[in-house]
Amino acid sequence: MNRRFTDRRQLLKGAALGAAAIAAPQVLISRKTRAAETLAVRDPGGPFTKAFSEAYYKPFSEKYGVEVVGVTSKHEATAEIVAQVETGTFQYDVTILGEQSHNTLAGGGFLDPIGLDDVAAVQEIPAEFKHPTMVGNDVYATVLAYRTDAKLPKEPTSWADLWDVEGMPGRRGMRNYPFDTIEIGLLGGAGVPADKVYPCDFDKAYEALGKVRPAVDVWWTGGAQTSQLLATGEVDICQAWNGRAQAAIDGGAPVKIAWGKALWGFEGWCLLKGNPKNDLGRKFIAFAAEAQNQANFTPYVAYGPTNPGAYKFIDPKRAEILTTNPKYFADMVAINSDFWGPIKDKAVERWKNWMLG
Repeated sequence: MNRRFTDRRQLLKGAALGAAAIAAPQVLISRKTRAAETLAVRDPGGPFTKAFSEAYYKPFSEKYGVEVVGVTSKHEATAEIVAQVETGTFQYDVTILGEQSHNTLAGGGFLDPIGLDDVAAVQEIPAEFKHPTMVGNDVYATVLAYRTDAKLPKEPTSWADLWDVEGMPGRRGMRNYPFDTIEIGLLGGAGVPADKVYPCDFDKAYEALGKVRPAVDVWWTGGAQTSQLLATGEVDICQAWNGRAQAAIDGGAPVKIAWGKALWGFEGWCLLKGNPKNDLGRKFIAFAAEAQNQANFTPYVAYGPTNPGAYKFIDPKRAEILTTNPKYFADMVAINSDFWGPIKDKAVERWKNWMLG
């Protein structure tokens, strides 16, 4: 397991307690009079738009009299953030980022420190989900999702089933990006043990991916796309983020999730370097760290909260399908963002060349 979750028992304990008790910019405000200040917050769209609105945007607006504007953009936003910082023209003030993207931007000096170490709610979040320029919001997993009406010979249980084209026929979907997909190639196609995935052997991964590539019908580029693909039945088996797969399930689609050797990582709140509204952004981040507010996020996106106390406020049935449920989490593989950080650009370039080849 990755060194970032050495104290994961704290979060698992919270999950057990709960089991016992997301495109254009839009204004999200319920006040009768126009707020004196505005704060633009970036989200990746799909179910996140509704989740952030109900859990953070609306209650923050009501509490502080600040008009919160939700700005939806593509999932991989590093290039647009760099452009905003370099030009001093900010489309948004607070952004949610995955840890890999955070590491790239922080290493380049494009993010401002968060501070807030003396804020109780931030203190409650384990160190594994925080950086000086990031406060974790949710724990996600990359899983294998499948349609139960696809008449598969058996239920998929692991990444190896994605490679079993003859024994597990069906339309396949995979992510058009090296993050997660390289690991899946090693785990499912090359049979590499979970504790030997890092450092990734790219030659071995691409050899494995080359074998399944002819059977992949859709190479998706955004999380919302996977929800749609699964909901409409355009794919039968698909690599997806669990929250996006769960969105299809919650919408009534006949979809299930195979949790075997799922990859987990986390997303968190960040501030763009030099943004004049960063103090207001810090107030928002502190608000989003509170246990009750994080709990209010989970009915809309099935990602585990980073504040363990949130489980005290989550419906037990919902707690059962969150990523930090010990039933699944014990068998997951931690994404090593430290490995990806220094090699991201080269890895992405090699991936693009492979897709073109």
